[in-house]
Amino acid sequence: MIKYSLDGDWQFRQAGQETWHPARVPGCVHLDLMAAGLIPDPFFRDNELRTQWVEKEDWEYRKEFKVTSTISSKTHVDLVAQGLDTFAAIFLNGQKVGETDNMFRSYRFDIKPFLRPGQNELLIRFDSPVRRAQTLEATLLYKLPGGSPHVRKAPYHFGWDWGPRLVTSGIWRPLAIEAWEGARLGELEITQEFVDKNKVLLRTRAGILSDRSQEVAIKASIVGKKPFSHSESINIKPGSSVNEKSFSIINPDLWWPAGMGAQNLTTVRIDLYQKGRLLDSVAERIGFRTLVLEQKDDDWGKSFRFVVNGVPFFAKGGNWIPADSFPPRVTRQKYESLLRDCVAAHMNMLRVWGGGIYESPDFYDLCDELGIMVWQDFMFACAMFPGDAGFLENVRAEAEYVVKELRHRPAIALWCGNNECEEGWFHWGWKERYPATVWDDYEKIFHQVLPQTVERLDPGRSYWPSSPHSEKVGDPGSDRSGDMHYWGIWHGKEPFTEYRKKFHRFFSEFGFQSFPLLETVKTFTLPQDWNIASPVMEQHQKHPEGNRLILLYLLDHYRLPRDFESLLWVSQVLQAEGMKTAVEHFRSQMPRVMGALYWQINDCWPVASWAGTDYYGTWKALHYYAKRFYSPVLIVPIDDEKDLRIYGISDLDQPLDAELHLGVYTYEGTVVQQGKTPLRIDPRTSRLVVSKPLEELRGGLPPNEVYLVCELKKGESTLSVNIHHFSPLKRVELPQPEIRPEVFAKDGQLFVRLQTSKFAKDVHLSVAGIKGRFSDNFFDLVPGRSYEVGFISDQPLSADQFKAVLKIISLKDTY
Repeated sequence: MIKYSLDGDWQFRQAGQETWHPARVPGCVHLDLMAAGLIPDPFFRDNELRTQWVEKEDWEYRKEFKVTSTISSKTHVDLVAQGLDTFAAIFLNGQKVGETDNMFRSYRFDIKPFLRPGQNELLIRFDSPVRRAQTLEATLLYKLPGGSPHVRKAPYHFGWDWGPRLVTSGIWRPLAIEAWEGARLGELEITQEFVDKNKVLLRTRAGILSDRSQEVAIKASIVGKKPFSHSESINIKPGSSVNEKSFSIINPDLWWPAGMGAQNLTTVRIDLYQKGRLLDSVAERIGFRTLVLEQKDDDWGKSFRFVVNGVPFFAKGGNWIPADSFPPRVTRQKYESLLRDCVAAHMNMLRVWGGGIYESPDFYDLCDELGIMVWQDFMFACAMFPGDAGFLENVRAEAEYVVKELRHRPAIALWCGNNECEEGWFHWGWKERYPATVWDDYEKIFHQVLPQTVERLDPGRSYWPSSPHSEKVGDPGSDRSGDMHYWGIWHGKEPFTEYRKKFHRFFSEFGFQSFPLLETVKTFTLPQDWNIASPVMEQHQKHPEGNRLILLYLLDHYRLPRDFESLLWVSQVLQAEGMKTAVEHFRSQMPRVMGALYWQINDCWPVASWAGTDYYGTWKALHYYAKRFYSPVLIVPIDDEKDLRIYGISDLDQPLDAELHLGVYTYEGTVVQQGKTPLRIDPRTSRLVVSKPLEELRGGLPPNEVYLVCELKKGESTLSVNIHHFSPLKRVELPQPEIRPEVFAKDGQLFVRLQTSKFAKDVHLSVAGIKGRFSDNFFDLVPGRSYEVGFISDQPLSADQFKAVLKIISLKDTY
């Protein structure tokens, strides 16, 4: 097999025009137009509106390339496109090779009849996806709900309530020529069966495509800590065949999610030889592990929890959206930064949301390496879809390709049919507005095509028809089974305390918005735009009620911020406190509740959104809070307006013996009462450790004059600290803290030691103009204690340089 990459330099033009411009592949038309200076950056100010004409046009890409006789003389020469977005017609030397109509599929075309020795020209014409969608919509007597239901293209490109409408086209994934003769390998299927805890039966099924009867040698190798290989000669006939092998692996090194053990990975490789000459190779990386989505009857209905290697675990994480409106721009470095940030916040699961894309191999490689489990949606979201034979066959081919690509990965935890389509049918009024045939078509896709594909190609993993969903179709909001998207907070305008009344089995969506900080806002605005009601700021707020809802909730909890920068800042603290309220309650309810995936992890452009990290990877207050509320050991005080209940939570696999320290203080620093008590928390459990009347805890003082410090200690080590306020902070006369920083270097890293004479809420450190990140931020500082924060700089930095630009503020400084 000879592989010849066609990536790199191309040319493009708007169809019907004469001038060709430079282009890069993989890429997309918007990126190429920007590079050529033909459109402004759509992310800056309101340029999104000035670039939407692109979606209505057809575009052409061409590349001239030379092939040697070594390639052109091969019996079989294929063009392999890993991703064409979306409606493409391919021509080689003026002859039509084929067409595509699905962004999510790989395509293989026989180009042997059209290929010339020497110089060749490849041209790909992309039709406007918007105009093609309109043509497809006209085939039905009614308009289906959703932004792009007829088009197998990333739904978020058409706009979402956190993303711009930038409907792009182009060669978005690698493109190559593959030339071969005699035989080549096809797909590799790997399955593993745990005979017992010390032995795994590993089976491989390697597809072989041959153009003649011949004898070949096939070698199977296991590369890792315990290498092994086996070779044999086989006779094959023309056409397709399968070679199967089985191996017994004794005492395998298991793969575990982050926080539960090591991510041991093993490579399985198949080599195909003919008379000692290597014809082709294929390899996949696997992890030895068992994984079950356990749904068993219990005291509260039916469980919904993931069990890995026999150990049930609480899923901690969030929902992942594409990291850019233009996916080809996302580098492995950006993926790695974002995913390592998730692990740093003690996350073990991400849900790849069904309105985006099937992510790149880099993303899934990193999840395998870092131990991040992936709840994988198929790419269907908030819509209903056609059910004609052509559309169903397109979906089937897409699902087959995706499942085969990802099934070997240990990180894949679940296949999920769609995002909120069942919810929309039963709870958004669709059922009343559309004919029953629309639901019939839904069932063809999500109860037939997709589950049948998963069962046939990846029978070891669970399929879940929709998110949210319960064991009873039509009841996606059940608290007795399945997963839940809870949006009473935000959409329903309910208070944050409403989270504490919810006991659904697995929360796969819940969230609250905030603005990015001013440094990020500066990247897409001019100073005259610095008002949340300005046209530019509203252009970067895609939820129609977003700014109003942020202000509504903010004024329930905090005083009105004094300026634009402070408003941005306080919105992040508000968001973080809301998610803290939710997650701490959910974790306290183990094993009834066994998952919390908040909406959302990341952004695809700079915007006001539910994300915990902004488009540039800057941690918002939420991500710093997540590092604390997802920590393996957590102490949680919960106020029910009469009593305070304190829970001890542990994700550890051993019993935890510790000591709980409680202290009640006035905001000025006076001690009201202190105490400590020993406790034990069993492995992977939550237990109620203290319940006391609020009045008793406050020592008779008014709620707005005191606060509670809960500290869980083991010896001299602090395992968890949580501070509880008995009153909304807008009713508290916070003192002006006198925070004393001491900057020092240790082992080549900069640190800040902080002390205060008075309570400081949400202390925030920043260093203008220096790229890097603090180990902690947006934390509370209490008198009598020192707290050390490290700073990881992306550039060489002295302590004096750092101290000169260090800025420290707290909530008190925002009004």
